Amino acid sequence: MRGSIDGLGSPTPIGTMLPAVFADDDLAQRFIGGLDDVLAPILSVLDCLDSYFTPSLAPVDFTQWLAGWVGAETDGTEPEARLRAAVAAAAYLHRVRGTRRGLSEAVRLVFGVTPEITESGAASWDARPLGPVPGEARPRL
Repeated sequence: MRGSIDGLGSPTPIGTMLPAVFADDDLAQRFIGGLDDVLAPILSVLDCLDSYFTPSLAPVDFTQWLAGWVGAETDGTEPEARLRAAVAAAAYLHRVRGTRRGLSEAVRLVFGVTPEITESGAASWDARPLGPVPGEARPRL
């Protein structure tokens, strides 16, 4: 987990923005300096917020949280590179889920091989329930 960064300064110190009457007040400057120390990490995150939502740039712990947020199917034991790839591909995989392309991409992402998938390609409709099933009786994978 990330924590505080020692010596992280505020990119915009509040003390310089105060009215002139507080510029020479030592108590006000020390109080505002404490606020700068508290706000510096927050401002640092907000300044680069877009990189937190880019899987290749985000910190690993945030990428793990992001995986759950976007619905990437991970178990928590995969290497960092595979985790980042799963998060990056999550939206696309949800879009093609249940299709030949979706199955192929999911297998490629998890196992690192491109499968050869042969489909029957059949589709059928019948007005009566329990009509004939399209395609072959046994699927070929």
